[in-house]
Amino acid sequence: MLKGFKDFLLRGNIVDLAVAVVIGTAFTALVAAFTSSFLEPLIGLIGGGGVDGGIATVNEQKFTWGAFINAVITFVLTAAVVYFVVVVPLKKIMERRKRGEEPGPAEPTQVELLLEIRDLLRAQQGMGPGGDPSGPGTTSLPGQL
Repeated sequence: MLKGFKDFLLRGNIVDLAVAVVIGTAFTALVAAFTSSFLEPLIGLIGGGGVDGGIATVNEQKFTWGAFINAVITFVLTAAVVYFVVVVPLKKIMERRKRGEEPGPAEPTQVELLLEIRDLLRAQQGMGPGGDPSGPGTTSLPGQL
């Protein structure tokens, strides 16, 4: 069960989607809280403190340079964590697979698929899995030997 889950996760499109949606959304909220709680006040102190810290006014037009710096820092932190926590480890796993150190998803053989189909058909008919006692090439109906 875990092998199938691992193979599902390591498909390229699934990983890209997971990175974009789950980690991006969750981590962006965390970084936004960090920047608004710690970096905005710090930028405000550097820019003169108070409510107008990080804001420049020219001809009654306000330029919120502090908010822009805050957004840049949020973006850089989010991108760095996604890269180092998701992209780099995934790249190492894919390189190992390419070198053969970690096996990829095993494809079942035709014989294995046919045996699985046979066992499923027997289960539907109420017979147990295993070899057919009547021998190869013959068929038996449920209840016959």
